[in-house]
Amino acid sequence: MKAVFFEHHGKSDILRYGDRPDPAAGPGEVVVRLQAAAMNRLDLFVLHGIPGVPPSLPHVPGADGYGRVESVGEGVADLSPGEHVVLQPGLGCRQCEFCLAGELPLCVDYGILGEHLPGTFAERVVVPRRNVFLAPPNLLPEKAAAFPLAALTAWRMLVTRAQLRAGETVLIHGIGGGVSTFALQIARLSGASLVIVTSSSEEKRRKAESLGADVVLDYTQVDVGKKVREITKKRGVDVVVDSVGAATWRASLTAAAKKGRIVTCGATTGPNPEEEIRLIFWKQLSILGSTMGTDAEFAAMLRDVAAGRLDPVVDEVFPLAEARRGFDRLESGEGFGKIVFRIP
Repeated sequence: MKAVFFEHHGKSDILRYGDRPDPAAGPGEVVVRLQAAAMNRLDLFVLHGIPGVPPSLPHVPGADGYGRVESVGEGVADLSPGEHVVLQPGLGCRQCEFCLAGELPLCVDYGILGEHLPGTFAERVVVPRRNVFLAPPNLLPEKAAAFPLAALTAWRMLVTRAQLRAGETVLIHGIGGGVSTFALQIARLSGASLVIVTSSSEEKRRKAESLGADVVLDYTQVDVGKKVREITKKRGVDVVVDSVGAATWRASLTAAAKKGRIVTCGATTGPNPEEEIRLIFWKQLSILGSTMGTDAEFAAMLRDVAAGRLDPVVDEVFPLAEARRGFDRLESGEGFGKIVFRIP
């Protein structure tokens, strides 16, 4: 099969498009013939090299995929070749205390497709049956590939971890990425009374308004924490969505209301931000970590996608053979929504 892969860590110029062995379905597994695959910032981290997570080389990245069932392994009786499916990228042992409690992302052997195992930037991929979900019938392949990881992450952050309620207020840093774009939609879907987003790009701020943002702030022109307090008449917001890290953490602490919740799933600008512990205890803030999501959360999120209540936003589509262009586009930070590879 044709695939995009790398043989050592580096930048996009080391990516190769060529032949890799065809996967075969073992017991309880499914081979999916992919039609589209989407990028996540995770793919950049994997390409550059994540300390302590050495993949087997050569390695095929990619966590998100849409395609058709090509073959199934022994014990898989509820899927048939030809069915259109999307993939839940989270992988677990399904046997530890956390998996048995339904908390897949806390599995002691948790992994992600394309990070710990060969991923979706290929014509075919093999995955456990439990990671395969029937695709919404109303979506084009590019949109069907563009939501699993990011929408699942945003769903767990806001619905499960922060428990966002109707009438509450939200700040989302760095609008334009997959997670933040879905977080905006989920906040609106959850009945938030005020959604504030930030971006240095005028174009991204306009697009965020079209998706339902009430206030858009240029973080290069204002102190976001102070501005949010001004907008909310010194109250602050109930929930802050922060996947940026070092560059935004101080603003998150300032912007959060008393008894507010700050939920974080990443640190794209660095993992060691400036801290102000006094704000945490004085305002009695809750700092909530979040990673990916459970099968139940994926199914709930998928229902909203299928019903059209969540709309995957696609930035650009490239042929899989031109994957370097997609990696460079994501690295630039200029996109809004998901970068998708079309797989012939």
